[in-house]
Amino acid sequence: MSENESEAKPEAGAEAPEAAGGPEATAKPKSAGKKKKRDAKGASEVVPAGPFVKRTAPARLRLKYDQQVRAELIKEFGYQNVMAAPRLVKIVLNMGLGEALQNPKLVESAEAQLALISGQKPVVTLARKSIATYKLRQGQKIGCMVTLRRDRMYEFLDRLVSVALPRTRDFRGVSPRGFDGRGNYTLGIKEQIVFPEIDYDKIEKIKGLNVSIITTARTDAEGRALLRYLGVPFRS
Repeated sequence: MSENESEAKPEAGAEAPEAAGGPEATAKPKSAGKKKKRDAKGASEVVPAGPFVKRTAPARLRLKYDQQVRAELIKEFGYQNVMAAPRLVKIVLNMGLGEALQNPKLVESAEAQLALISGQKPVVTLARKSIATYKLRQGQKIGCMVTLRRDRMYEFLDRLVSVALPRTRDFRGVSPRGFDGRGNYTLGIKEQIVFPEIDYDKIEKIKGLNVSIITTARTDAEGRALLRYLGVPFRS
């Protein structure tokens, strides 16, 4: 064996452990493993962003209906079945804009305001047919509306009777004449600024909206009793 070969073997043997399992080689998989664990931990802690969060408890008025109002209705009207007691089905908010024919930007403003009031994205309403007298074309934007159901419906009604209506100028209660003969009630609100979600300094124009409360009541008396127990202040 030559001197060159004997010198070369220790060098090759010295490189082999380092390449196969030396400190540098073993450090990379370890650091990669720690990075994966950190990434997995961080991913589990991410909270999805969005305008609405998942509710942890039912709406206040919904609990009131389940625990109190339903029993009062059964006692007053003598229902034999619990399911026969009237209940809320949906609430429809509608904002009509006749001025939108001359100023289409009013529709965008109304959409934003109705979204703030309801907590839900509204739908733009279109003209069903053309009317030459009003220079109205079929398919033209004339307003917006939103339909609320379940907890969001109860939450809106709670804010309406507890906050918005008391802020109405010279408010003495809502008219009991807004029923349609089948237990459904429609209420007109003249100014959208009664809702605290609307900033008076940021609106272009005072606009009104209609609030339609749809129930399962068969008569106006049943519908009125349902809304009265839920806190709607009817004018005497």
